[in-house]
Amino acid sequence: MLINDDKYLSIIETIKNEIGNSQFKAAVSVNRELVLLYYNIGSIINEHKSWGNKFIENLSMDIKLAFPNATGYSVRNLKYMAKFSAEYPDKQFVQTVSAQIPWSHNCLIMDKVKEHDIRIWYIKKTIENGWSHSVLTHQIENRLYERQTDSKKISNFENRLPAPQSELAVQTMKDPYIFDFIPFKEAMVERDIENALVKDITALLLELGTGFAFLGNQYHLNIGGDDFYIDLLFYNLNLRSYVVIELKTGNFKPEYAGQLNFYLSAVDDILKKETDNPSIGLLLCKSKNNLVAEYSLRDMSKPIGISEYKITNDLPEELGKQLPSIEDIQKRIDK
Repeated sequence: MLINDDKYLSIIETIKNEIGNSQFKAAVSVNRELVLLYYNIGSIINEHKSWGNKFIENLSMDIKLAFPNATGYSVRNLKYMAKFSAEYPDKQFVQTVSAQIPWSHNCLIMDKVKEHDIRIWYIKKTIENGWSHSVLTHQIENRLYERQTDSKKISNFENRLPAPQSELAVQTMKDPYIFDFIPFKEAMVERDIENALVKDITALLLELGTGFAFLGNQYHLNIGGDDFYIDLLFYNLNLRSYVVIELKTGNFKPEYAGQLNFYLSAVDDILKKETDNPSIGLLLCKSKNNLVAEYSLRDMSKPIGISEYKITNDLPEELGKQLPSIEDIQKRIDK
């Protein structure tokens, strides 16, 4: 007989959480031990690399003979272990940082990212966001680091938001945003792009980043009896604020910032609760003159960021060929 008592159901929920937390900790612990094992094997290989090219091949065969059921000791993977040990000489860093992400993620970062500081950035972002292998691949190939850390990003966040929300808002912003999942069509207008974004909301949320919850497109506001419609409205759980996004298909114009400032005032008055932080605006344009954008934001009362966006046809041909299809990414996310 099933027990439907509220107290009993609460107990079951508590036990389920305990089991889930324990399983997660066990998985993290197993991964950590595996990464450290590979690091130690790599160190041993590097100590004897003077033995020549056949050393790793023989080593792989002998390990397989000794542990026939073990996997992960191919010649290719042993070479990754040696590279891992050589490129991360600080074992303390490996224990506390690299070992927190799967081995395949570490190999991917070594292959695609050359600078040590940028590698650390991607490792920490993977830990923070729980990126799968395919999502991490997508972020690296779309140059997320450059787009989020570019000092030329245009916003007034630092002057219009209190710390630490201002720092977090700046870190969240990208320039440009890459909507490579939108099929390009001639003479696209704002509504066409907006509809394409909403049609593939999973890809849109992936590009926007962590913490975004979609609230609606053409979000209706009635102000003094007049109707207004916000292109895209989100709530960011990390920023604890509403995020208003306006799309423009042409070059940035100063009046666009004024319109977005108006929408933010309305959202703060109508939707924002006492526990919410000030709402943030993001204006996405096909192109912008940075100096004009900076002047436009200088005396705006609301926090606004201005970025460019690129869709499939805008991507360099070489980059477009390297990127996985959005169908492939979504299949992997679903799995």
